[in-house]
Amino acid sequence: MTKRWMVGALLYSLIAAPAVAQWLPNAQAVPGGIAVVTLNASSEPRPTAHYRKHPVLITEHEGRWTALIGVPLDASTGEHHLGWKRPQQAEVQSRFQVVAKDYPEQHITIKDKRKVNPEKRDYDRIRKESERLGHARKIWRDTTFSDLELQLPVEGRRSSAFGLKRFYNEQARKPHSGLDIAAAEGSPVVAPLGGVVILTGDLFFSGNTVFLDHGQGLLSSYAHLSKVLVSTGDHLSSGQMLGRVGQTGRATGPHLHWSVYLNQTRIDPALLLR
Repeated sequence: MTKRWMVGALLYSLIAAPAVAQWLPNAQAVPGGIAVVTLNASSEPRPTAHYRKHPVLITEHEGRWTALIGVPLDASTGEHHLGWKRPQQAEVQSRFQVVAKDYPEQHITIKDKRKVNPEKRDYDRIRKESERLGHARKIWRDTTFSDLELQLPVEGRRSSAFGLKRFYNEQARKPHSGLDIAAAEGSPVVAPLGGVVILTGDLFFSGNTVFLDHGQGLLSSYAHLSKVLVSTGDHLSSGQMLGRVGQTGRATGPHLHWSVYLNQTRIDPALLLR
């Protein structure tokens, strides 16, 4: 076999080999899940889309622009609409169906009763922190994705699933908005995907917290940390350490509370794990 033939064969194999399709999250059009809607051909300019007045992430998959829509936990079942448009063209409506999902209950006893029923002196702090979090969730950074598969941010046991109907000291509270991973105090927490740090702080309920912006409204947060090792504006690569597991804020033991957002909506992080 001549060297020229070998080089030619290699070039042919590179050209002829089919492109590997980007992995997509597990499509579950349920409250707290992800709806996947196929749009137009990716040979055309990328369209824009919105759902409930919020911009929606669009990525390329198998030669088509595809919208990934975060479905809120309070979404009604039945037909929903995605508005989208090509540049300089009229808006188009695509339909998708949301089906019901029943999440189980979880009852938790919190010794620090102030974390269940805050005192008057706490409300000003909680309000200001809520405003900061609201501003962070609205951040939109236009980008393209070469990969949407997340890695676990910490090794450990998945102790509380997303969406659980929560009761603290037998008092009903909002459903669980993330995935809890139990791990030893001080365990390293890493970025599951490259992103920009958009918020850090010691918050009343979530303790030491980090927010990452991965682009196009895909955000993630990491709560109850013992240490925060990054600062706002830092650019992190996938697998880069951002903090250590702790039990700050409203927590009963060392663990990571990991939340993921799409179009300002909390979704089940497990859907973005292969």
